[in-house]
Amino acid sequence: MTRKSSSTTIRDVARRAGVSVATVSRYMNNTSPVSQSAGERISQVMLELNYKPRVAARQLATPETRAAGLVITNVMNDFFEPLINGVASVFSENNYNLLVAVSRPEMRDKSLPSPIGPRNTDGMLVFANSLCEEQLIDLSKIHFPLVLLYRTSPPNLNIPSVTIENKAASQKLVDHLIEKHGRKRIMFFQGPRDQEDSHWRELGYRASLAAHGLPFDDSLILPGEFEHKAAYHALRDHLSSYFMDFDAIFTGNDDAAVGVLTALGEANIQVPEQVSVVGFDDFRMAPFLNPPLTTVQAPTEKIGQVAAEQLSRIFKGEPVEQQILLPTKLILRRSCGCKYHSSGFSNIL
Repeated sequence: MTRKSSSTTIRDVARRAGVSVATVSRYMNNTSPVSQSAGERISQVMLELNYKPRVAARQLATPETRAAGLVITNVMNDFFEPLINGVASVFSENNYNLLVAVSRPEMRDKSLPSPIGPRNTDGMLVFANSLCEEQLIDLSKIHFPLVLLYRTSPPNLNIPSVTIENKAASQKLVDHLIEKHGRKRIMFFQGPRDQEDSHWRELGYRASLAAHGLPFDDSLILPGEFEHKAAYHALRDHLSSYFMDFDAIFTGNDDAAVGVLTALGEANIQVPEQVSVVGFDDFRMAPFLNPPLTTVQAPTEKIGQVAAEQLSRIFKGEPVEQQILLPTKLILRRSCGCKYHSSGFSNIL
């Protein structure tokens, strides 16, 4: 039988995990390293006993108690700068320190302790697929405060989430290529298969093709992984194996668009004269690419702010919205074939 956390002490955790009380304390407060095997045993026992350290006890154990976490998948992508800025601005206003951790790929498909969690934060924001479902279940069992970004809650967990509108915006983007520029062979670059953004953007792409009576062609679906190197190599390989069988590319996101534009340039394919290229996110370099990138503007910094506000409300015991969906809008620039006014950087549709 699972014991209630109110009757469980740190000594109970230490005894059952076969370690000292000091080791459990170091693990929970992250004051010094603990071996991976010991950390995994402690984490498992905490779950089994439904043990969560009291805030007051943690305040006595370490001076850095008001901390919130953010787990992401990458720090080398320009997408994450505004997201982190939005999160940090809210936590700073609420006098919380922000701990950011990057989850390794091998940590996303196993029930292993997350890089940050109950031992070093009061709650956590989780980006997309940076933690696997088993990890979310384990954290939910001990009632650890969580808010998801760019991901809806797994069934039966009821974790609050903040996401963006993907499908309608993607359909509108592809509609524009078909209706305004006469494109009929439109390539789509998928993001990571376990990210909801990629799923919904592909559904929008497919919906636009169907609405215009255009066939779906598997050969025009490439793995872009939301990353410029992956998109570059995928398109270069495609061009080496096929004749140019497309007249437009929806790159999935703006970082992948960088790789696509590079591969097209190396192949002497003119954008937008021969091929229209469009992205998603409107990252800060989108207006300065050659040609400037038509894309969907997503409120990335706002996502971070709203998610941090939700977690802050949980800390205060206040009610939160279960799911928040923020709007997006189409930004027209020259890469699709539209006229481009450099003084205004873009036209908004």
